Amino acid sequence: MNLSFLRSMQVLWDKNEVLSDTINLDLMAIPYWGDNDPFENNWSGKRTKALASIQAVLAQDPDSGILCYSDTTIRHRNEYDVILEFLDFYRQDNKVSSDLKYLVFDSRFTTYQNLDNINKQGLKFVTIQRRSKNLEKKIDAIPKSRWKSIRVMRANGKGRMLTVCEDATTLRGYDGPVRQVFIAPSGKIKPAIIISNDTDIPTEDLVRKYSRRWLVEKEISEQIHFFHLNRNSSGIVVKVDFDLVMTLLAHNLYRLFAMNIDGYSHCEAKAIFNKFICNAGEVTITNTEILVKLKKKRTLPLILQQLADSNADSLIYPWLYDKYLRFSSANVS
Repeated sequence: MNLSFLRSMQVLWDKNEVLSDTINLDLMAIPYWGDNDPFENNWSGKRTKALASIQAVLAQDPDSGILCYSDTTIRHRNEYDVILEFLDFYRQDNKVSSDLKYLVFDSRFTTYQNLDNINKQGLKFVTIQRRSKNLEKKIDAIPKSRWKSIRVMRANGKGRMLTVCEDATTLRGYDGPVRQVFIAPSGKIKPAIIISNDTDIPTEDLVRKYSRRWLVEKEISEQIHFFHLNRNSSGIVVKVDFDLVMTLLAHNLYRLFAMNIDGYSHCEAKAIFNKFICNAGEVTITNTEILVKLKKKRTLPLILQQLADSNADSLIYPWLYDKYLRFSSANVS
């Protein structure tokens, strides 16, 4: 049922061209505070320790912020194959045109063997290679002449200068070479190693594409702080899976709301709630319509303008007994 609902949303995203060609993937732990339940210990970044929890995966589009996939049926024995299960989900419905090109994820998300599987399916991946003593020695041995400076642009139009060096390497269980980008250490920050099977994309774009993976971690933090996702009180996985899907739906509704209001598309759900949703008004119900007079608020004109542009007043809502739903501004604040 949950997967069917997610696929229905996927059809809508595809129909309205909401998703880009890139998906960010990440794991999160949903703690459980009950007793005598057969849960595994998973690392919780929120509490910086391993907790008895239900492990979940989220898939996010970095451009729109839409979360298009979730799953809580993950155990240690199958966690490295989650990425293949996501691809099965993404390509299962024939109504969805597969424009997916890039998968971006953390270094511990899957195995090198699965990277080979992804490559043979014609997809590009961008991830971080785990550091080791041999890799650190390799970085230290790189001559200064091979390092170059690049500017990685941010969403606000500003850039950040990084020093990088490129190479090719082989991976155990992976057929063929992969692209390897070393990012020089800065202060206390250790060197980072990005690997990808895309040899054509410019280095600046490759680094930026991985840096945007942190957006999905930002969304996970939002799920915890605003939607209280870590307040799990059920020991039944299917119940938690349903809760996560409903939370994902709520998040996406907030994202769609923000995308339609100029100047607020970058705002998180909490900010959107405080600026727009949190309001009172007078409600009048007639035989044909429901009239809502919202109290004056600084951002209210933006909502009313969006409703007018979308002809929302002409829509009939079956779940409201086939009535019209119309909003206007009240005379009081």
